[in-house]
Amino acid sequence: MPAPTDFSFIRYLAAKRTVDDRALNRHVWDSLRSALAAYTPLNPPLTVLEIGAGIGTMVERLLEGRLLPPCQYCLLDAEAANMDTAAHRLARWAEQHFGSIAPAKHATPFRLPPFAALRMDVPTAPDVDIYLYHSDLFAFLGAPAAPPVVDLLIAHAFIDLVDVPSTLRRLTAILRPGALVYLTINFDGSTILQPAIDPPFDDQIEQLYHATMDARLVDGQPSGDSRTGRHLFGHLKQTGIQVLDAGSSDWVVFPREQAYPADEAYFLHFIVDTIHGALRHAPGLDPQRFDAWIAARHAQIDAGELVYIAHQLDFLGRYTG
Repeated sequence: MPAPTDFSFIRYLAAKRTVDDRALNRHVWDSLRSALAAYTPLNPPLTVLEIGAGIGTMVERLLEGRLLPPCQYCLLDAEAANMDTAAHRLARWAEQHFGSIAPAKHATPFRLPPFAALRMDVPTAPDVDIYLYHSDLFAFLGAPAAPPVVDLLIAHAFIDLVDVPSTLRRLTAILRPGALVYLTINFDGSTILQPAIDPPFDDQIEQLYHATMDARLVDGQPSGDSRTGRHLFGHLKQTGIQVLDAGSSDWVVFPREQAYPADEAYFLHFIVDTIHGALRHAPGLDPQRFDAWIAARHAQIDAGELVYIAHQLDFLGRYTG
């Protein structure tokens, strides 16, 4: 497909679904399955909170994999458009897989009113109530008397976008003792684009791109780390979260017979555009040379030639506080 002139983040999230499906570490996934099977919630049903939930692809994946016991699954995202898409997408997904949806049965576990709520009412599977919340994470955590009700915390391709130590400390306030923590697709310092165009220049762009992650500020606060994956071992330990399992979850996107599966060409164009947006005003980077490099990467996608690899790590932990 030709490089788009305008990009949709929602389409990117949908295109990323197949990339993530391949990337997620199977061993860590199976450890989550085993841990959930052995977990006894203090007040059934189990309460799940997914932060930075996007358009709901993780809950789809968990339902398809039959990992979830009866639970209240709460999706939180700061973008209203993401939650609106998730509500429609999950309703459509439920109708396709189960034939119907119903109103949520249980009261919401949080005081913030949900953006939407629905019930996956499946005769042959555990019932799952789904609540969608439109809120900034820190506003959500700062809501009055947010109690420690969460049995499973999920952050998918999100934790590397925030200041990890301070965010984990605040999240532990809503975790029950013994709660599970599943953190996936945490970037860890390697972006690979092949074939090479100009190896020294390719390396410079990678280094500068990673530096933008380390320098990212949101509301004046640090918000990112290009080596989040490796640093999570220490950060989790320091916040009372025992690492139960961990493993690589690299994105690997490559053409088959000069074509990409599903909508992964769009995913690649979005990644290249993200690099362009991050570095187009970078000091010391020749703008004409960089624009030509970006155009060449888009052309490689159009020709079914580009290979993209990003190194990432998945974690499963248990809160011992």
